[in-house]
Amino acid sequence: MTKAVVAKGKKRTECNETLKPPNCPTSILGCWVINHTHHAKKVGKYVEVTGKFDINVWYSHSNHCKTSVFTETIPYKDRIRLHYRDEPTSRQEEIIVNVVQHPNCTEAVISKCGEKFIISVERELIAEVVGETKVCVTVHPCTFEEEWPFDDESSSSDGHDHHHDHHDHGHKEHAHKEQGHKHGRESSSF
Repeated sequence: MTKAVVAKGKKRTECNETLKPPNCPTSILGCWVINHTHHAKKVGKYVEVTGKFDINVWYSHSNHCKTSVFTETIPYKDRIRLHYRDEPTSRQEEIIVNVVQHPNCTEAVISKCGEKFIISVERELIAEVVGETKVCVTVHPCTFEEEWPFDDESSSSDGHDHHHDHHDHGHKEHAHKEQGHKHGRESSSF
């Protein structure tokens, strides 16, 4: 018996946040997301991550005569589906959430009415459950990367989940090596 990772899950979320500054904006000069905090708990076969972050928008108003920074705190709740390799043998489980991508602004525009900001934000989280389980130890003569049979989860503001199948690990690894680091968001499989 030993403690090991018995379940994992990954979720990428894209959402649009609508903010209303006190002054009617003329243009957006910059946007950044900071102060990301979160905590997690296990709910059935899911890990529920509750968090928040601050969106800061630097903008001009009064016909480009003045500039201001508008800040708003955005709460969120992500449900990450767990994929179990082994059922734990005890009820004592530890939940670990790793942030692959902190909330990040991908687009910032002024709404058609001209009074609000529409900010696109993306984030990506990995959840792991550590529990007591039985393990079988094998010795390999060369380095290898273990595979986890689960799909990445994604969600966007339209409420639809998009699933990406990463079962073809060998093909993906080969393509990743050929393309180098061309895809900034590409992460290696588990």
